Amino acid sequence: MMKSLFEKVFGSYSDRELKRIEPLVNKIEALDEEMQNLSDEELQYKTIEFKERLNKGENLDDILPEAYAVVREASDRVLGMKHFRVQLMGGIILHQGRIAEMKTGEGKTLVATLPAYLNGLTGEGVHIVTVNDYLAKRDRQWMGKVYEFLGLTVGCIVHGMNNNERKMAYNCDITYGTNNEFGFDYLRDNMVIYKEEMVQRKLNYAIVDEVDSILIDEARTPLIISGRGEQSTELYKMADSFVKTLKGRVIGPQEEKKDPFDREIKEEVVDFIIDEKARSCNLTEKGIKKAESYFGLENLADPNNMEIAHHINQALKARYIMKRDIDYVVQNGEVIIVDEFTGRLMYGRRYSEGLHQAIEAKEGLNIKSESKTLATITFQNYFRMYEKLAGMTGTAKTEEAEFTEIYGMDVVEIPTNRPVIREDFPDVIYKTEEAKFRAIVEEIKQKHSTGQPILVGTISIEKSELLSKMLKKEGIPHQVLNAKYHEKEAEIVAQAGRFGAVTIATNMAGRGTDIVLGGNPEYLAKLDLKKKGYSEEIISVVDSFIETDDEEVLKAREKYKKLYEKHKEETDKNAKKVIEVGGLHIIGTERHESRRIDNQLRGRSGRQGDPGSSRFYISLEDDLMRLFGGDKIKDMVDSLNMPEDEPLEHKLLTKSIENAQKKVEGNNFAIRKHVLQYDDVMNKQREIIYGERKKVLEGENLREHILGMLKNIIENAVDMYTMQSKYPEEWDMAGLENYLVNLFLPKGALKIKNIESLDRDTLVDKIYSIGKKIYEDKEQEIGEETFREIERIILLQVVDSKWMDHIDAMDQLRQGIGLRAYGQEDPVRAYQIEGFDMFEEMNHSIQEDTIRYLFHVETPDKMERKRVAISMSEDKKSNEPIVKGKKIGRNDPCPCGSGKKYKKCCGA
Repeated sequence: MMKSLFEKVFGSYSDRELKRIEPLVNKIEALDEEMQNLSDEELQYKTIEFKERLNKGENLDDILPEAYAVVREASDRVLGMKHFRVQLMGGIILHQGRIAEMKTGEGKTLVATLPAYLNGLTGEGVHIVTVNDYLAKRDRQWMGKVYEFLGLTVGCIVHGMNNNERKMAYNCDITYGTNNEFGFDYLRDNMVIYKEEMVQRKLNYAIVDEVDSILIDEARTPLIISGRGEQSTELYKMADSFVKTLKGRVIGPQEEKKDPFDREIKEEVVDFIIDEKARSCNLTEKGIKKAESYFGLENLADPNNMEIAHHINQALKARYIMKRDIDYVVQNGEVIIVDEFTGRLMYGRRYSEGLHQAIEAKEGLNIKSESKTLATITFQNYFRMYEKLAGMTGTAKTEEAEFTEIYGMDVVEIPTNRPVIREDFPDVIYKTEEAKFRAIVEEIKQKHSTGQPILVGTISIEKSELLSKMLKKEGIPHQVLNAKYHEKEAEIVAQAGRFGAVTIATNMAGRGTDIVLGGNPEYLAKLDLKKKGYSEEIISVVDSFIETDDEEVLKAREKYKKLYEKHKEETDKNAKKVIEVGGLHIIGTERHESRRIDNQLRGRSGRQGDPGSSRFYISLEDDLMRLFGGDKIKDMVDSLNMPEDEPLEHKLLTKSIENAQKKVEGNNFAIRKHVLQYDDVMNKQREIIYGERKKVLEGENLREHILGMLKNIIENAVDMYTMQSKYPEEWDMAGLENYLVNLFLPKGALKIKNIESLDRDTLVDKIYSIGKKIYEDKEQEIGEETFREIERIILLQVVDSKWMDHIDAMDQLRQGIGLRAYGQEDPVRAYQIEGFDMFEEMNHSIQEDTIRYLFHVETPDKMERKRVAISMSEDKKSNEPIVKGKKIGRNDPCPCGSGKKYKKCCGA
């Protein structure tokens, strides 16, 4: 009560926010006459003027009123559509990086042209994000005319485009595309091995259409690029078979006490040495020769052979360090890690860097490594990387708390241009689903007999097919669509407002397409062209203003104009008949678990002041009522002893439905927040790794970076083998030498006299100076420029390989971590701590391998950058390979959508 009283006095939050921007809206409208008086050339010149003003120090807010007035006038000239006052409000809210909630049919697509043009003037790129390829292409063609008229470039990213096409589209001022394409391109850009292969620029400003669908509904589905490693699981088996043939020995305690620098290093008779303290196994010279012979290699230490060397090391560790029933157990054909401190089985954890697979090979189990996750990110973290993020939708208010908490965006409700006169009837509730569907069919029959168009929303494909069968029995002609074929579904939805039309659709099908009463003449005209055999490319540019000399396009345009006029006359007559019978009637066959989806379905009717009506039908057997309604309702209904076919109407029932929806919404928000908490851990790590890769790709000089790694490795090694004791007689010098020889030191290179007089810092400095000398000699021998590229090659390959293994290991940790809750441990906290430890281990491992391979380079001329895996994109729903775009013929229409031939446009 208090809240409504406060809102009556002071207005709602949205009212107050709109009041603040009212002076801006007035300024834009005041410029209308001035803009109308400009010639086309003068209006187009405004873009150049705005860019010059920005270069001289003005900011986007300074030029907003004038820029919006320019777009408004250009849109009127090019599309015959002039932004209403409420659309200008929406455009200002979007520029401010907020969410504009605008009802269906209020022209959100046109609203986006205002902030897209304004922000496009900076040349830093604007991404307009849609829910499917069809809408991205449609909006690029439709709204693109305005931007191109004003001299800005427009691109579109759709599935199946190749790298060059993508790069061209991203380099445009404004780029349309889907959330999936933008997200996958970001991940792929962070997997390339040359800077030139990257397609995206800095993530500057995104306008997300249907923002609730993309940032809320899809937030639980991470984007994943998975792939096959170049080597299959056979390499694990081969490495295991090889190490089984070797003989080794453990470094004994008597060797540790000897000063290794005062003795001759004897020729080893074994193939490998086990250092139990460092839990490592290293091949001797004898073992290295055997490995080279077994695998047919010239030099095992060559960086080109790093994968084989890595597999051998892991196979040695698996067979001779890792003990069954101590470090791990085998259960139901799986290797389960044993926690070394508690002795508990750590379900879901996997050893990283291929050690787990090496143990699986040792135990003769199925090796799980054919498919790898190469890169992954949630939509939440992807979109939070944009400098500025804005969104628009018909329904966001119910999820405002989530938008604010996760994305820092508030929701401003924009009033409708004309009052909504749709009549929303109360819900009708039945005991059984069967009775409910019989009542729905009766209502459809009754409304259809008057010619009133009906759109029936179902929750699933299965339910839409069940209803379709029932309507067929009754002889009622109807269309069914269920979110499978976007282009066809848009055509069906566009015609759902025709007199006598009955359309059954899953709730989300055809979203983004307006239902025009009487039918849509534009769609009908294009459909006729399709029937006449015109290609999609030509149909997509028939209503474009862009000049072209292509005779086929010019002929198609003439036909389109005639067809459009014919259909316009017919649809206008049809619309009058529909208005007389009450406009579009919406039937919801059950309540969705989110109130937002119900509001979307209702909002398909009553656009722009049209008449319309809506009603929801519910049964106590619906999932929402069954799972979340509680037993109280069922008991209350049972006590009434009402016949099955009689509808129930009770305030308590309606209230309980809303409570059930709120309960589910809260539950879903908690799940999405949980997903984000886990991905936040990975996100920080992802930023560090992608930052490392960027240094390499940008061609940075890595000399100091590599020497820093060398110093770090030496410090860690000295700490481990001196056990941080200040007494040299307690140091394990044999172990230290053995460890460093395996990494970068030649045997016998470390001759240190009077060791008893050294402290640990001096020991580090002495080893570092020897290592640095070897590094500098190598650099001189190979040549500085070549050596810099070799550093990049090795670091890139090592980082990519370790990062992929780490993603897998983190995924396994994530899957098993939930069980920690049973031990009164917070799973997210445990994931953060263990994830951090695993990341630190990976970093140390990256440093070791980089130094090892760099110091053993012998054939620099044969080295080149390598991809560590062959990738296939997937989004947890599909497993399609990344498809290369087909070759464009010189006479084909240009893929940029200009309407010109490729040879006269981008292919010139």
